[in-house]
Amino acid sequence: MTRIGIILGSTRPNRNGAQVARWVLDSASARGDADYELIDLRDHPLPHFDEPVPPMFGPSANAHTRAWAARVAPFDGFVIVTPEYNGGYPGVLKNALDHVFAEWNDKAVGFVSYGVNGGARAVVQLRAVCSTLGLADVGYQVGISVLTDFENNTFTPTPPHVAALGKTLDQVLAWSAALAPLRAANTALVNS
Repeated sequence: MTRIGIILGSTRPNRNGAQVARWVLDSASARGDADYELIDLRDHPLPHFDEPVPPMFGPSANAHTRAWAARVAPFDGFVIVTPEYNGGYPGVLKNALDHVFAEWNDKAVGFVSYGVNGGARAVVQLRAVCSTLGLADVGYQVGISVLTDFENNTFTPTPPHVAALGKTLDQVLAWSAALAPLRAANTALVNS
């Protein structure tokens, strides 16, 4: 069965992302069409990028990077849940993306963002970075406003959020399936 990792891209205390990621995970899991799993960056503390060689040029020298690579490698696609901080996405998320390379290649990625403007600017930046990492970013996304979609710091999804998430997940699954032959070919090359 297809495996989709839901990456929670904020580690800030009192973050809104945990409840948004839980909603994504619960909604996705209820579909029964793939195995969905939460990947909380709090559980994977990585130092500032410290590899002696960029990850696209070979395996990591550091145990923490090898552990992170092993965590993300088995997934066929991802949904990134991200806040927008000052017009961009969190540094901890950029750091996690930068630590590995091959483990992202030929996989689909969708976005659920939140912020004053629904996190739209964070997603614009993520699309560029994910593309460079060989991730195929899907067109649909979910944008959540911290001004109108949270009441007393509690997120309550609306029908448009639910519909947007469904379309995002549909595309992530379809693209993950379409990219499967490329992932299989790359695995065969590595193992030969």
